[in-house]
Amino acid sequence: MPFRNGDLKILPFIVALFVLLSFISDISEAEETSLRIRGLFDNVSSVAGFKTGWGFSCLVEGLGKTVLFDTGGDGDILLYNMGKMGIDPGTVDVIVLSHIHGDHVGGLRKFLLENHNVIVYIPANFPASFKKLIKSAGARYEEVRDSRQLFDRVYTTGEMGLSVKEQSLVINTWRGLVVITGCAHPGIVDIVEKAKEMCGKNVYLVMGGFHLVGAPGDRIGEIVNRLKELGVQKVAPSHCSGPLARKLFKETWGENFLVSGAGSVIEITDGLPID
Repeated sequence: MPFRNGDLKILPFIVALFVLLSFISDISEAEETSLRIRGLFDNVSSVAGFKTGWGFSCLVEGLGKTVLFDTGGDGDILLYNMGKMGIDPGTVDVIVLSHIHGDHVGGLRKFLLENHNVIVYIPANFPASFKKLIKSAGARYEEVRDSRQLFDRVYTTGEMGLSVKEQSLVINTWRGLVVITGCAHPGIVDIVEKAKEMCGKNVYLVMGGFHLVGAPGDRIGEIVNRLKELGVQKVAPSHCSGPLARKLFKETWGENFLVSGAGSVIEITDGLPID
């Protein structure tokens, strides 16, 4: 049927409406994207039935690639908790190891027996014997020295600290940065500052080990105040953070304090930005 003059007049409005609806549809699809962080290994238990041990590991899903951050201190506990959560080790694409201490890398060997089709990002200071372990298992490794992007939306702080070289994971989300630490030996405040400097965005969530076990209350209070000044919106300290630190962080952040530990699930459902 041929267009009449009146139809031609409204044609630009129809095209504009179609473009607008397509844009809204794209936003809706993006907002359905969910970033999920699951606690696989921790000395802090958050869900009954999960095994605990000194160390840290978590699984990050929703990035296009599934990331295992640290492997805890015991491969049997790591794999048990993965099984309890219904996680197939074969779904992991990338492993990021924060630092060389056994409570963060001890589970790697047994994990690689289940899935060696991964790339393992390690601080450059890791010893040759550890690199040989990765290669002998059939996996690949890549050394990290400076801060850089690992893949889409995912960054490393690079090696930080003096006596213990450690890298932390930084994820870019619409709500801000998600920073995951292993033990925070370089200092949790320094790590947050580095993440903000790298990406030019505020920190939405910082989680993992804060290395505050045994620290006096006034020292912890200084760190709490500094992280507040830096605009950190949510916190989820576990592992080596210590019960006093968790108590003080919870008192300060209130409902923005998130429980993290073996069996925990933290979900951010607002989608991820395109860099």
